[in-house]
Amino acid sequence: MIYFITGNKHKYIEAKKILHEIEMKHIPYPEIQADSLEEVAEFGINYLKNKVNGKFFLEDSGLFINALNDFPGVYSAYVFKTIGNDGILKLMEGIDGRKAYFKAVIAYYDGEIHLFKGICHGRIAMQKRGKGFGYDPIFIPNGSKKTFGEMNKEEKNKYSHRGIALREFDRFLNSQ
Repeated sequence: MIYFITGNKHKYIEAKKILHEIEMKHIPYPEIQADSLEEVAEFGINYLKNKVNGKFFLEDSGLFINALNDFPGVYSAYVFKTIGNDGILKLMEGIDGRKAYFKAVIAYYDGEIHLFKGICHGRIAMQKRGKGFGYDPIFIPNGSKKTFGEMNKEEKNKYSHRGIALREFDRFLNSQ
């Protein structure tokens, strides 16, 4: 059994569709403000490695909007809590270039740290569409007309940054 350290049930449900032998464990840990998701994830692993009995992983992700100099990026969770999707759409008013990407970093600890990354390129919608969590209702992945918020979990996992990172992680686990 591998523990997924998260308090986010939605992330756990997404991960469970790809990694069947996992169990959600909620252990709060500090998220540092850093220049990269990799630094945030590695800090989390180092903080938790003596607090979790067994193998575990965590995931950090962010939305990077080209026209906003990759904002909100590593600050995505804080920005979402502060201004939400409406605030992002307000910042994007009058901006034609709507390219963006989601990036996920999974950090796995089995006595050493392993990182797995996934990137999903797309664009910011003109308005919120669908449900989902976080920025899902405003992000349209390349190759789709739907936002993540309009997709079911299986469809979203085909495109999503988290799905890409989880499949890379799954390949690693199956090669062990």
